[in-house]
Amino acid sequence: MTEIETRSVVVEREVPFPPEKIWRALTQPHLIAEWLMKNEFAPVVGHRFNLSAEWGSVNCQVLTVEPHKTLSYTWGDDDLDSVVTWRLTPTSAGTHLRMEQTGFRTDQPRYYGGAKAGWPRFINNLEQVLARMD
Repeated sequence: MTEIETRSVVVEREVPFPPEKIWRALTQPHLIAEWLMKNEFAPVVGHRFNLSAEWGSVNCQVLTVEPHKTLSYTWGDDDLDSVVTWRLTPTSAGTHLRMEQTGFRTDQPRYYGGAKAGWPRFINNLEQVLARMD
């Protein structure tokens, strides 16, 4: 059996907020809805949830929860089997935020292109939510 070649989308930013604040925005359903999509997220390993928008929905399952450090969950549908991982690293100016979505097969240019275009916008929205939060 040959290994299937996959691609990843990575977005990295330095943001002027502490990891604890970013963690809240990544794990509280009402905040996730503001920057990403409607959801029933819970930061519990094994929890299954959907993200939904006008264009459809994504099935997800929480894989890793390390408060204020790492969060990962599956992200897929009938054809896409990917994983989104968030890493938060404290810096002198705030937090180094790294989002990586892995698992795009080379025969999935639409998904890959959508993620490359979408994640920078989602993270811009996330930064706006963080700026409004107490």
